[in-house]
Amino acid sequence: MLFFKKARENRINKIMDEIHKKNIFKRYVMLLMGCLIVAFAFNLFFLRYNIVCFGVSGVSIVLSKFGVNPSTFIMIANLVLIIISYFFLGVNDVKNQIVGALVYPVFVELTLKVTNLIDLGGLEMIVIAVIGGVLAGIGYGLIYKSGFSTGGTDVIGLLICKYTKISMGSAMMFVNISIIIIGKLVFSWETFMYAIVVAYLISVATDKILLGISNSKAFYIVVDRDKDDIVNDFLLSLPGVGSTIMDVFGGTSNDKQTLILAVAPTKMYFVIKEGLKTIDKNIFYLVCDSYEVSSKDDK
Repeated sequence: MLFFKKARENRINKIMDEIHKKNIFKRYVMLLMGCLIVAFAFNLFFLRYNIVCFGVSGVSIVLSKFGVNPSTFIMIANLVLIIISYFFLGVNDVKNQIVGALVYPVFVELTLKVTNLIDLGGLEMIVIAVIGGVLAGIGYGLIYKSGFSTGGTDVIGLLICKYTKISMGSAMMFVNISIIIIGKLVFSWETFMYAIVVAYLISVATDKILLGISNSKAFYIVVDRDKDDIVNDFLLSLPGVGSTIMDVFGGTSNDKQTLILAVAPTKMYFVIKEGLKTIDKNIFYLVCDSYEVSSKDDK
């Protein structure tokens, strides 16, 4: 049993090594661009207007009001968290974090000199929050799309996830909410509310850069065996629609049924939905966004 477990770990490590070696130059360029954009947004919008969104950067904004240099704090905090990551999470996690964790605070220090020269005049705070959130989200999206990260509170989230068995998303939500609340203890309710807006916009913009804008919909359709032919024929009659058919059994009834997975252009959503209801008004289907579609014909 130990032999098979070791062999499985070696196989997974080999796969991970091959992944990390792919397009390495392009990925590093993407990482540097992302760090530069986030650092620029941090200095121009968040630090200047005391918007404590999340992460080590958010804590540095709070501490800056007590005379602590933000870039210095971010560098020290990232180094400490990298050391913690090495001992508790392993070498692979450190590899993905170390470059971004070191480059980002350097960019924060460098871009501060540039942003100090930019006068935003009397822009409304909501405009500041929207532009800053979207810009930072684009930067984070590029960082995550490169396969790297800037370390920081990601390490804390991973540790919470590992030792409490809660999901990574829940762990990061807990960490980020805690940081935003810390910001409220120092700054006003107004900046606290804008921090929530920024955190949401960063999340949305990051997803859009990471996943892209969905131009397809995936339909999971469960239909009785006597109607699966007409449903599949209907789907295939539509332009740009493909399908895969699987035999399934009802979870409670144990009846034999057919599951059809169909991927269609978003513009066909209404036609497919109404067509399915016309075939069987009680038909069960699930629709979700499809961000990337691959087939065996793709090179």
